[in-house]
Amino acid sequence: EIELEVVDQGGGMPQIDLPGMQGGSMSMINLQDLFGKAFTKTKKRKILVGDAHNILVAEEADKLLDHDNINREALSRVEENGIVFIDEIDKICARSEKTSGADVSREGVQRDLLPLIEGTVVSTKYGAVRTDYILFIASGAFHMAKPSDLLPELQGRLPVRVMLGALEHDDFKRILTDTEANLTLQYKALMATEGLELEFLEDGIDAIADMAVELNATIENIGARRLHTILERILEGVSYHASDRSGEKVTVDRAFVQEHIGELSGSTDLSRFIL
Repeated sequence: EIELEVVDQGGGMPQIDLPGMQGGSMSMINLQDLFGKAFTKTKKRKILVGDAHNILVAEEADKLLDHDNINREALSRVEENGIVFIDEIDKICARSEKTSGADVSREGVQRDLLPLIEGTVVSTKYGAVRTDYILFIASGAFHMAKPSDLLPELQGRLPVRVMLGALEHDDFKRILTDTEANLTLQYKALMATEGLELEFLEDGIDAIADMAVELNATIENIGARRLHTILERILEGVSYHASDRSGEKVTVDRAFVQEHIGELSGSTDLSRFIL
């Protein structure tokens, strides 16, 4: 072992929020960033020679970087090519004409979004960012609310609307087979840790996709999340007894799927709670 003096990556100095800066611009200043390297702490550590090499290389490489140029380039790219995606926008819709506490909070969130989408200056630890040319995209299921329930001012700042259709059989099948690190691959890898080989046949994947379409149409449309609940229910017995079945091979085909969830999917009362 050797003793090295390395940069302390601890909590650093606190952040302070400047008063009177809300609304048109937002400001949060980190004192350590404000005073630069003056408050950089070092500490002595005893480490192995092999580990010391990586730490020293990282520190010396950091010294070679021009952080000012990096920050300027990052700010420029954010302002010119930035995209902000706001999911679950329907959750901040006022759901009734009565002004309850929850509705007031939802309306407040909408009003806070107005200056950001319209164009303002946001102060960050790396510098001021103008949001005039940043693309804002909002999405929501709108099962319990309508886009018209949003504030008129917010609707006006999001002029382009696109309606997406429900996922169909082929969509679910592609999600299960074509996507990187899809659920079938995850379950295969999980079972492989116990020495159990898991195989999904095409008719089994078709059955899972059919089941997802049916349950989304009859109970509640939760999209691709339905696949995880179905697979978990199908492979529940296999998962709990995988360690006792090491060396075996389990094939998931249409008959296997129907055997494990066929009756449940036919009963709306049962599938509502289990699937």
